[in-house]
Amino acid sequence: MTEQTSSATPMIKATAVNKYFGDLHVLKDITFEVPRGQVVVVLGPSGSGKSTLCRSINRLEPIDSGTIEVDGQPLPAEGRALAQLRADVGMVFQSFNLFAHKTILDNVMLAPVKVRKQDKATARKTAMELLERVGIANQAHKYPAQLSGGQQQRAAIARALAMKPKVMMFDEPTSALDPEMVQEVLDVMTGLAREGMTMFVVTHEMGFARKAADRVMFMADGEIVEDTTPDDFFTNPRSARAKDFLGKILTH
Repeated sequence: MTEQTSSATPMIKATAVNKYFGDLHVLKDITFEVPRGQVVVVLGPSGSGKSTLCRSINRLEPIDSGTIEVDGQPLPAEGRALAQLRADVGMVFQSFNLFAHKTILDNVMLAPVKVRKQDKATARKTAMELLERVGIANQAHKYPAQLSGGQQQRAAIARALAMKPKVMMFDEPTSALDPEMVQEVLDVMTGLAREGMTMFVVTHEMGFARKAADRVMFMADGEIVEDTTPDDFFTNPRSARAKDFLGKILTH
């Protein structure tokens, strides 16, 4: 174990992060740390900067000032070092982003073979184990279009896990799904949380936040307004913004 990756090193560390889209200040001086093994759920109204923050952590969105580190390493600007960092940060989006012309199994095997230079037999064995873990091993030889949305999202999670990431980022992973498929994806995520995976989850799923999160960060207008335990956030929100948000959500 090197000095850089001792257990005291936070898995994610953001310091004074600012991001603009033109004149719009979407991330305002964001500072936080996520220790390894922690499950952080980011809540907040639309337009609060949640997804932008999530996408900044693996540099899908460049930031204008401040620093972001993953496992003690600052985010590289581009090139091979950035590709390496992205390999350590699994990302699951609203849209499943699976390759339509490849089978589910091939989708999961692709990056370990291409990026991690795994041999195909090992990659295939791991991919099948992961598809088993997310409950769709029986769909391995189908194409994405032949699967339900919930199955496609579970395949996307397996694909991210195939790279053995240090941290998993989820950007509203259930918001494009039909209601009856949401739970099957949340169940997989809850399982990962229990296994100790460091997770950073932007979601509207309050039940998941209550059950699986170690910590809730509530964002509004580009700022982290509250950062506390799920229990505290849901039963004792301190800010007017959070009270208003919860009032609108929990009465429906």
